[in-house]
Amino acid sequence: MSLNNSSNIFLDSVPSNTNRFQVNVINENHESSAAANDNTDPPHYEETSFGDEAQKRLRISFRPGNQECYDNFLQSGETAKTDASFHAYDSHTNTYYLQTFGHNTMDAVPKIEYYRNTGSISGPKVNRPSLLEIHEQLAKNVAVTPSSADRVANGDGIPGDEQAENKEDNQAGVVKFGWVKGVLVRCMLNIWGVMLFIRLSWIVGEAGIGLGVIIIGLAVTVTGITGLSTSAIATNGCVRGGLGVLIILLSTMVTSITGLSTSAIATNGFVRGGGAYYLISRSLGPEFGGSIGLIFAFANAVAVAMYVVGFAETVVDLLKESDSMMVDPTNDIRIIGSITVVILLGISVAGMEWEAKAQVILLVILLIAIANFFIGTVIPSNNEKKSRGFFNYQASIFAENFGPRFTKGEGFFSVFAIFFPAATGILAGANISGDLEDPQDAIPRGTMLAIFITTVAYLGVAICVGACVVRDATGNMNDTIISGMNCNGSAACGLGYDFSRCRHEPCQYGLMNNFQVMSMVSGFGPLITAGIFSATLSSALASLVSAPKVFQALCKDNIYKALQFFAKGYGKNNEPLRGYILTFLIAMAFILIAELNTIAPIISNFFLASYALINFSCFHASYAKSPGWRPAYGIYNMWVSLFGAVLCCAVMFVINWWAAVITYVIEFFLYVYVTYKKPDVNWGSSTQALSYVSALDNALELTTVEDHVKNFRPQCIVLTGGPMTRPALLDITHAFTKNSGLCICCEVFVGPRKLCVKEMNGGMAKKQAWLIKNKIKAFYAAVAADCFRDGVRSLLQASGLGRMKPNTLVIGYKKNWRKAPLTETENYVGIIHDAFDFEIGVVIVRISQGFDISQVLQVQEELERLEQERLALEATIKDNEREEESGGIRGLFKKAGKLNITKTTPKKDGSINTIQSMHVGEFNQKLVEASTQFKKKQEKGTIDVWWLFDDGGLTLLIPYILTLRKKWKDCKLRIYVGGKINRIEEEKIAMASLLSKFRIKFADIHIIGDINIKPNKESWKVFEEMIEPYRLHESCKDLTTAEKLKRETPWKITDAELEAVKEKSYRQVRLNELLQEHSRAANLIVLSLPVARKGSISDLLYMAWLEILTKNLPPVLLVRGNHKNVLTFYS
Repeated sequence: MSLNNSSNIFLDSVPSNTNRFQVNVINENHESSAAANDNTDPPHYEETSFGDEAQKRLRISFRPGNQECYDNFLQSGETAKTDASFHAYDSHTNTYYLQTFGHNTMDAVPKIEYYRNTGSISGPKVNRPSLLEIHEQLAKNVAVTPSSADRVANGDGIPGDEQAENKEDNQAGVVKFGWVKGVLVRCMLNIWGVMLFIRLSWIVGEAGIGLGVIIIGLAVTVTGITGLSTSAIATNGCVRGGLGVLIILLSTMVTSITGLSTSAIATNGFVRGGGAYYLISRSLGPEFGGSIGLIFAFANAVAVAMYVVGFAETVVDLLKESDSMMVDPTNDIRIIGSITVVILLGISVAGMEWEAKAQVILLVILLIAIANFFIGTVIPSNNEKKSRGFFNYQASIFAENFGPRFTKGEGFFSVFAIFFPAATGILAGANISGDLEDPQDAIPRGTMLAIFITTVAYLGVAICVGACVVRDATGNMNDTIISGMNCNGSAACGLGYDFSRCRHEPCQYGLMNNFQVMSMVSGFGPLITAGIFSATLSSALASLVSAPKVFQALCKDNIYKALQFFAKGYGKNNEPLRGYILTFLIAMAFILIAELNTIAPIISNFFLASYALINFSCFHASYAKSPGWRPAYGIYNMWVSLFGAVLCCAVMFVINWWAAVITYVIEFFLYVYVTYKKPDVNWGSSTQALSYVSALDNALELTTVEDHVKNFRPQCIVLTGGPMTRPALLDITHAFTKNSGLCICCEVFVGPRKLCVKEMNGGMAKKQAWLIKNKIKAFYAAVAADCFRDGVRSLLQASGLGRMKPNTLVIGYKKNWRKAPLTETENYVGIIHDAFDFEIGVVIVRISQGFDISQVLQVQEELERLEQERLALEATIKDNEREEESGGIRGLFKKAGKLNITKTTPKKDGSINTIQSMHVGEFNQKLVEASTQFKKKQEKGTIDVWWLFDDGGLTLLIPYILTLRKKWKDCKLRIYVGGKINRIEEEKIAMASLLSKFRIKFADIHIIGDINIKPNKESWKVFEEMIEPYRLHESCKDLTTAEKLKRETPWKITDAELEAVKEKSYRQVRLNELLQEHSRAANLIVLSLPVARKGSISDLLYMAWLEILTKNLPPVLLVRGNHKNVLTFYS
């Protein structure tokens, strides 16, 4: 066959550098094959194909060279245009096929569109050809319609291109950011916040310089972070100096580890909006995500207040210098802060584009201010600055400031609590993940680079300011050293200034007292003021954007239904305006506190709790070993993440133990709330993965232990069909398996395999969901088989896993065995034989009304459907009436539409009445009541156990387990056993002794000594009439006729068989008489199941035994164990 493009197909010549994707026609005739053989071109390597069995068939090949993608084939019945030359082809007169790798096939090569989620913002989801389409026989000579061509291109009839166009329209004008503008700039601005200019000098003054250098090395040395972190912890107890930089670097270490964890999680799949909440919830599940999402959003809202208060403090200081105070410092901070947050709210509401432009301008100002500070440190100091403690770089000042000198009420962790929020800006980029072009690339790259740059800047500023400025200064230029004065040994004294009175009275200048040290040191003071404004405002702006974005993502997931109001977005960027207003109100409340040192520790705990969970998310996802955990960012370690999580928790308690307790109490309360509500989401969390791993490990470990009789528990296969169709059968089984044994609801689909498999696969999830919804701890399993017995045989052999394999078969009694086809009865009895062959116990449950309520369910579904139609119709009529009432010409035009609707109303009402009449006639109220009888709490009464044959103890164990359940606890056990009339007391004592050794409580024991006597004539007559239609009566016929009848009807009961088992038949009839006498009022009867010997007892005779045995009785459980001990009295 030719693999090149012949001239009769493509009119244009194909250049040597053509696109590798080409469509060739395969003519279904011998001439084309012959022509193909003559072609000597080298083979082409086909790459992709799309198709449907009901469509025209194309062959798509490619040549070496250009590797561009080929997506769409036909649009609106015409050939789609591609980068390569692609000509139209008359599909109505020729048949052509799709080919992949040289074969006629619908198989498609990997494409990203197949792996997208429905509604993906990055492009349409396309469905690959299903396994059924590929596996089934391919239809030939089927004409292609434009709609089928769309399906070829887009997958399974989904209007992919139309969907894509709509998405492009919707996305038009949406602002998306790269890693620099979206993450790096935001993180740097948020980290370089209020602390850089107005608190860093104070922190150095309180804690010193030296030791922090070691820890900052730990922060930036990402690859060696584990060993370096250990060194930092080890040196924390023996090195006393340099705590200022230690605080900086301890903060950086926490945030750096968190940054690594964030990078790993962010690169493990597509990241949507929601930042930290999205990362945690998709990793650990909605319980953790929902609890920390509220806390994290609240922390960001409070951070807005912190940064705005820092800005207001700077403005108030300027007002002090110019003697322009409005009221007093505290109230001025409140006034300025309130005005500022209103302006920031306006910028945020204007949209992300305006906010991003503002951030870039602020960053430029900030960088100039930082550079201005470093330049100022080398400009020679004048007398005024010296009097305020600035002496340029001096080794004596560096040495003096190297050690800590905490003032009253301050300590290492109190100072750390003040500074830590300065390092919390690492998630500023991740928090707007929904507005990033490529979050997977942008978040790790921008976050880690921002941490490195800002850490170096913090370290540089801390060391420089610690080497240039003394801790205390008076600001008085006359406080110089006069010759002859004794120097107090301080660095300032050595440099000609006496600031000794600062030890006895408060001073206004120096690292410890002046929050505007950087302005004094800088080359041009107003630039530092501008930098303060830039740092504080940019951080406040970033937090003001982050909090609503995170909160909106939380509300969209509908974890807290009461917060759904805040999920709505506005504009092309889906801006959370309602979230902005809420954040504004929270920020205003904390601005009124007007005390930065009070606000900072509050959010420290909230951020640390968030970081702890981010780190734990990374550890947990790694520990779960899910194949889906494949972060593209490989520079992380699960144990470092765990260390980061533990460190965050420890720091929380050291900073403020009661605040940490409150934080965890709130988080625990929210976790319990979300767990209780069970939101209907499935994000493939690592919690699910770890649950699977734990279950698998436990199942494998269980296989290494031999079964022991003390640990026996009924593990049941229940032949319910669909679990909702026989609820009573499932309820009674669930009563003795719940929380103790395995329960598998099984269904066998009989019929054409293709149809059965399709129906089976389509209902699996729905039926398992029904079990979960009804809080039934059971599994659903189904098989497709040629006959019912074969399906059950497969289930009996293959169900279960390891030691968790079924040991008991539970089936409902076949009430209609006399009317059902003979094959059904044979299959039913055959199932019992098969269970015994596989050494599986059998439980047959009989209730008076039967179990199957499928007809009732069908009627209910039809009524619900018609009710929905009626409500929809009424809504339509009301809408039309409302429009008509609006009057005018529009009302006249709507009148005809309304009349048309009202004409159809009687028809609908008539159909509803018809269904209702059918409902009255067919709806069996007793059947519905019977189907729920085991859901109710059982009245005070008895469970009568007729333990006639020793089957290993299953007949006794099941009723005992029932009495342990809440619904059956008021029922007492009465034990009935067979015995000899002359030994009733002795056997009663022996049975009581056995039961006491088994530790089974009972109310009474009855020894039945007259089981084997003949039943009365009336009872026997009922039995004979029952089996009469199925008897052969061969003894009344000649030998030839009898033999012929045996061959034609081998299923009938012969006289010989009936005579051979006459005593057993007597026993079944007699037992029913005894049951009527002793147990007619029992809540439940548990009775030994008679066993029919294979080849000796016909199926119909066995069913007659079961019928007469359980006739006209309360609910009956016929039980037969596998004759292996399930009870023991040994410890």
